[in-house]
Amino acid sequence: MAEAQNIPVGSTTAGSIAVAAESTVATRMSAPPSFDVADFPVPHGREEEWRFTPLERLRGLHDGTATATDAGLKVAVEAPEGVTVETVGRDDARLGRTGAPVDRVAAQAYSAFTQASVVTVPKETVLTEPIRIAVHGEGGTAYGHQVVELGAFAEALVVIDHTGDAVLAANVEYVLGDGAKLTVVSVQDWDDKAVHVAQHNALVGRDASFKSVVVTFGGDVVRLHPRVTYAGPGGEAELFGLYFTDAGQHQEHRLLVDHNVAHCTSNVVYKGALQGDDAHAVWIGDVLIEAKAEGTDTYEMNRNLVLTDGARVDSVPNLEIETGEIVGAGHASATGRFDDEQLFYLMARGIPEKDARRLVVRGFFAELVQQIGVPDIEERLIAKIEEELEAAVA
Repeated sequence: MAEAQNIPVGSTTAGSIAVAAESTVATRMSAPPSFDVADFPVPHGREEEWRFTPLERLRGLHDGTATATDAGLKVAVEAPEGVTVETVGRDDARLGRTGAPVDRVAAQAYSAFTQASVVTVPKETVLTEPIRIAVHGEGGTAYGHQVVELGAFAEALVVIDHTGDAVLAANVEYVLGDGAKLTVVSVQDWDDKAVHVAQHNALVGRDASFKSVVVTFGGDVVRLHPRVTYAGPGGEAELFGLYFTDAGQHQEHRLLVDHNVAHCTSNVVYKGALQGDDAHAVWIGDVLIEAKAEGTDTYEMNRNLVLTDGARVDSVPNLEIETGEIVGAGHASATGRFDDEQLFYLMARGIPEKDARRLVVRGFFAELVQQIGVPDIEERLIAKIEEELEAAVA
């Protein structure tokens, strides 16, 4: 991911990008993909893919009026020995291989960056330490592009940590070779005024395994669009997410798993807690099983826990199936308050109500925190949850 100068709306370098025609698809929930900003009308909030998003709070990212600043963002990469970290120009052939942008902000980000960061793990390399990418905002506006590529049978864990204050639009690409295993932990711990809009594309090779853990706490508006496609049979994708939405915050996660290859699997679990007036969380889960994707096994679930009055959740799971030759497919969504039976059980055993509520919420998030696999990040997130709960039960 790199800071970049703004390029006028409508500019494009799509001709220099080698992308498979079916690498990113449009569904009924998204516009046709394109690298060209001009292919996307300026959204007005009435469009299906934008109707939940507060456009007036995007600081011009959606209409081309946001201009990149020289000191908008700092990116630092710490990588174990054997990993290659490069800064490349727009014409690098490794950019854009996972698919084209599917909304105007992603297309604007792709048109506006001048340099991208490419992190490469060679084939058959098994890393014992995580790759850490620190993205810190210093009050400016930036457009970014990040590529993480694993060679065949490589294994790695990547932590992308977003902090500070910024207006950021970015595209992030994950390319997994055959038999590779990649875990990505993306933490959005922005300051209160930050705006973060990003599209994350993962291309999963034959018999490869991709696990994504998205954790969102901070920011004024955060809108993330994780997408997964498969490059060969036997691919596995796990998408986990955890978000804690405070008063006034808008946190939106829009997912698409495109089962475009036979005999692949996917599992999606996102959980959120909300508290305070005008806290707004949006979860859109799209799973598309194409006609050629026989033998697919997929499931997606979203759970939301509302801690106070004044909070709002929009949860929309979507499942499109074009073949009947599948192993299984399903989805579930639920939003509610504390389980009174759980509270009664704990309080009946002498635990004060305040502590009982904290235990219930910690238990609600526990299975997702354990998916991270990085002790210092897990401890930090547990501490963050405790901090949020202090405000919730005060």
